[in-house]
Amino acid sequence: MSARDWIDKDFYRELGVSSDAGEPEIKKAYRKLARELHPDANPGNAAAEARFKAVSEAYGVLGDPEKRKQYDEARRLFGSGGFRPGGFGGFGSGGGTGGNFDFSDLFGGQQAANAGAAGGGGISDLLGNLFGRRGGGQTSATRPRRGADVETEVRIDFVEAVKGATVPLRLSSPSTCDTCHGSGAKPGTTPRTCPTCAGAGLVSRSQGAFAFSEPCRDCRGTGRIVDDPCPECGGDGVSTKSRTLTVRIPAGVDDDQRIRLAGQGEPGTGGAHAGDLYVRVHVTPHAVFGRSGNDLTLKVPVTFSELALGTTLEVPTLDAKVALRVAPGTASGRVLRVRGKGIVRRDGQEGDLLVTLQVQVPPKLDDTARAALQAYADATTGEDPRPDLTAMLEKRS
Repeated sequence: MSARDWIDKDFYRELGVSSDAGEPEIKKAYRKLARELHPDANPGNAAAEARFKAVSEAYGVLGDPEKRKQYDEARRLFGSGGFRPGGFGGFGSGGGTGGNFDFSDLFGGQQAANAGAAGGGGISDLLGNLFGRRGGGQTSATRPRRGADVETEVRIDFVEAVKGATVPLRLSSPSTCDTCHGSGAKPGTTPRTCPTCAGAGLVSRSQGAFAFSEPCRDCRGTGRIVDDPCPECGGDGVSTKSRTLTVRIPAGVDDDQRIRLAGQGEPGTGGAHAGDLYVRVHVTPHAVFGRSGNDLTLKVPVTFSELALGTTLEVPTLDAKVALRVAPGTASGRVLRVRGKGIVRRDGQEGDLLVTLQVQVPPKLDDTARAALQAYADATTGEDPRPDLTAMLEKRS
C-alpha cells in the first residue's frame, strides 16, 4: 500500500465504527462484516469479495494497537489539510529554513523507537517511506514484511470441547500463488528492475525548499516491473483460494477461546514469514452437563424421602455412570463431589464432577400419597423448620 493510500483510506468507515471506538467494538464490527461478506457465503459475488478484502485490510490495521496508533497519527498529521504526498497543504514554503529540508528528520526518533515492532519500523514505514531517508539502507517499500494474521471461527459440541477433537477447517484467504510462487511473473519469466527508481521503490522529488520521496508510480513501490504477469494472480504474487486444514482442538478448550496456528495466515512479502491463523472456538452447550473451570456440573432431581431417609443414586458421567451415596438427612441444594470425573486437560490438570441435589416437588398426588404425606405432617406438627424466622416474627409481634 502506498503512502497516499494510508492517508486517504478511512479504515474506521470501512468497519462502520467511530475513530474513538474501543478494541471490543472494532472486533465485533469486523467479525459481523466478515461473516456477511466471506467468499464462502457469497460465491461468485465479486463485489462482496472486494468488500471482504477491504474489511480485512481495515481490521489488520485497527485490530493491532501499534498499527492503529501509527495510522491515527498519520491521519492527524496529514489527513486534514496538512502536508501530503505530492503537495504542501498547510505547510508554508517561506519558513526561512534555507536550502532543502528533509522531513525524515521529523520521524527518525520514532522510527528507532519502533524498529522492533511487528510489521514495520515506525510511522515512516507506515507511510511507505513517504519522506526521503539519508544514509541509504533498505527502504520500507522493498523491505520484507510479515504476512497479516487471519482469524476464523469453528463450532464444536460440548463433549468435543471436554475431550478434544480434530476438525477440518475450510478457509478462503490470500495465499502465495502456486503458479508463480509469489514472483508475480508468468512461469519461465522473471520480473525486471524498475528503471525509474532503479529498484529502490522510491523516487525523490524537490519542490521549492523541500525535498521528499514517494513510492514509485511505475512499479507501485515494489522496485520491480512484471512485463508478463502470472495468469493466475495477475502479477500480485498472491491469490485468493480455498484450502482445508486439520485443526487439533485441545481437551478442555473454553468457549470463545482462540487457538493459534503459527504460519497459517496471509503470506509475507519479500521472503518474510507468513502471519498466523487464529481459530476462535464456540462450544454448543450440553443438555445435561454444565462447566465450572475444570469441573463438570450436574443437577440431579431427588425426592424428599430420598434426602430424609438416605439412598444411593446412579448419576451419569461423560463416559459411563457412577453410584453416589446420599446420607440420611441431606439438605436440598447440597453439592456432592465425584473425584476425577471432570475435565482432564493435556497438561495433566484434572477436574471433578459436582452433583447438586434438588428436591423435586410432585405437581399432583394420588389419594394414597396424599394420605401418607398428611400423616407425616400430623406426626411432625411440633417441629419448626424455620426457627430463626419464627423468633424474629415473635419479636416484632
